[in-house]
Amino acid sequence: MQRMMMTAILAYVIGVVLGKLLLPMLTRLKLGQNIYELAPEAHKKKQGTPIMGGLIFAGACLIATLLMHGRGVPLRENMALAMLLMAAGNMLIGFADDMTKIRGGKNAGLTPKQKMFFQAILALAFSLYCYFHPLVGSAIKIPFLRAELDLGLLYIPAMMFVIVGTTNSANLLDGLDGLCTSVSIMDFLTLAILAGAAGLGGDLGVCCAGMCGGLMGYWFYNVHPAKVFMGDTGSMFIGGAVVAAAMLLRQPLILVLIAFWMLMSSLSVMIQVTYFKKTGGKRIFKMSPIHHHFELCGMSEFRIVAMYMTTTAILCLITLMGVL
Repeated sequence: MQRMMMTAILAYVIGVVLGKLLLPMLTRLKLGQNIYELAPEAHKKKQGTPIMGGLIFAGACLIATLLMHGRGVPLRENMALAMLLMAAGNMLIGFADDMTKIRGGKNAGLTPKQKMFFQAILALAFSLYCYFHPLVGSAIKIPFLRAELDLGLLYIPAMMFVIVGTTNSANLLDGLDGLCTSVSIMDFLTLAILAGAAGLGGDLGVCCAGMCGGLMGYWFYNVHPAKVFMGDTGSMFIGGAVVAAAMLLRQPLILVLIAFWMLMSSLSVMIQVTYFKKTGGKRIFKMSPIHHHFELCGMSEFRIVAMYMTTTAILCLITLMGVL
């Protein structure tokens, strides 16, 4: 537990320093956000705000984890490195998406087919890794019931679905200043506690703590009014990391709770699109993902972020009660 706390502190410090170094560089390179033309009016003034801020907490997590994680774990079974590789792979997809948007001068990156192709390959690789890992396998834990469910070969397609869904949901949640950042801090704190309780504090727990600390360092620059956005580079890194940690803990079902607002972001988009097509143009929400609906109903960004963060904290506490 002490190693996890030290990792979180180290990642925080690295994150703050990296922010100081990278922000001027991102501004100088003119890597700015292109605001969607139908976005709420308050977002128009954010045009040109530097993106790819995810490099700040990704770098902080990578450095802190590699410095602090245990060295006695065999390379093929090293969960911290597996989690980092999963997160980094998703980050590369997000980076390509961000660069496509910047070069195109509009809010349209990789096509859905391009993004899904690379995500599916990565999801398959990580699902196979977990399936053959001696401490993971095909059985998942069912929280609150203290039971397990062995999925057998169905584990691989089921987890591929969970991986792709979670990473895309994290991407959709990144829509307001500090929103995805604050929620993710709660998620990784919870995952770090669960890893420590499972005896994986020096391995997987260190990586989760590094994510938590790195995000806190990045939050310093991302809180409203944001000086930098994480971009798909950052949100995809978060999505890959959170689903990887849950799978390695054999607890993918807890994502329904700790990643509740990520799930709601995706569901609100799917509901909106389906209803729009079925009714010939009518809408359930004023705008999706749902945080934009709350915003157009008159809630400030600060209040929405506070609501998301506090409800996530409560759901994380409920998760810990059901698992520990």
